[in-house]
Amino acid sequence: MREPVDLRRQRILAAVRSRGATRVSDLAEELAVSVVTVRRDVEELAREGKLRRGHGVARPVLPETEQVAAPEPPPADGGPVAVVVPERHAYLYEALHGARTAFEEAGIRIALHIAPTGPGAERSLVERALADGARGLLIAPRWRTRATEEEDYAWLSRLEVPAVVMERRPRRGSALHAVDTVCTDHWYGIHLAVGHLTELGHRRIVLAARDDSPTARAIRAAFTEIAADHPDVDKWLVTLSSPGAAPDPTAGSAAAPVELHSLIAELGATAAVLHGDVDALMLVQSLRDNGVRVPEDCSVVAYDDVVAALGSTPLTAVSPPKADVGRAAAELLLRRLDLRDPGGAAAPVRRVELLPALKVRGSTQAPNTPSSPEPTAVPE
Repeated sequence: MREPVDLRRQRILAAVRSRGATRVSDLAEELAVSVVTVRRDVEELAREGKLRRGHGVARPVLPETEQVAAPEPPPADGGPVAVVVPERHAYLYEALHGARTAFEEAGIRIALHIAPTGPGAERSLVERALADGARGLLIAPRWRTRATEEEDYAWLSRLEVPAVVMERRPRRGSALHAVDTVCTDHWYGIHLAVGHLTELGHRRIVLAARDDSPTARAIRAAFTEIAADHPDVDKWLVTLSSPGAAPDPTAGSAAAPVELHSLIAELGATAAVLHGDVDALMLVQSLRDNGVRVPEDCSVVAYDDVVAALGSTPLTAVSPPKADVGRAAAELLLRRLDLRDPGGAAAPVRRVELLPALKVRGSTQAPNTPSSPEPTAVPE
């Protein structure tokens, strides 16, 4: 028979008052209930002023004359969780904040590792983290090329601690297929962008996108598929968003300047989707420098929505649920560590996709003149 809520909360208060700062996970184990249940009890007791909340702990409320710095509870057994993300990646840093919240609520310390650009950077960081006692791994590999992605599959699949891959979708049937993953459904993001533009009346659309990450390649593939099949898209084109947006920017035509205004004029395009935000803002500046007004002459949708709203004209943007991706990845890892779900270590592998949203701002409007109905697709 389930224990009444009031009695359970009285037991929580008694434990905290007698011991001082107490981990929520310890209380959950003693009371034979979930961490989520105890967290809710602690939140309610804190609202009533009966105790104080901390990061994954509950603390007693002392009279002002007796207040002293309450010692932190000892760290949970098993060491920290290692989190590995690429350097200079604002998109994934936002996801990191979401993951951090979930880990702190569980009383788990994270050890952040920033992977520099270069082959094998993530592997050496992970090996060092495991040698230092990390109990689990949350990782977003850079994977600038498909070849480097394939090289990482084997060693990542052989890790001796639970791992969750964040914002990456390993190839089906690969050694990493049976590892928990959480990512954004980028196909749906492009679907939103193209749908918004065609509803406004745009019929000729350019995608200027990076090609140096799994996200970028997913966006390019999605746009090619959607634009080719869309009944309201007459012409479309895919190009690089900047000379440095390719896996090897020094190779061949990848190093050539991106003349987006010329491509728009050549195609007769009235709209563009630009990935990612910084490249999008710079391309909008370049368009204006070359006499192309946004949105009067060309509507623009950015992809990422990290800084898209900060432009002189705030950019309409596809906004992946970055913090939610990080939090969901952390929840999966906590589940594998048996800290969110008893028996979670043996639960089925999960491949989770979250849908992005479209934030409509001032960079999109109906075209000034109707597009030609000529149905010609221009592949990359």
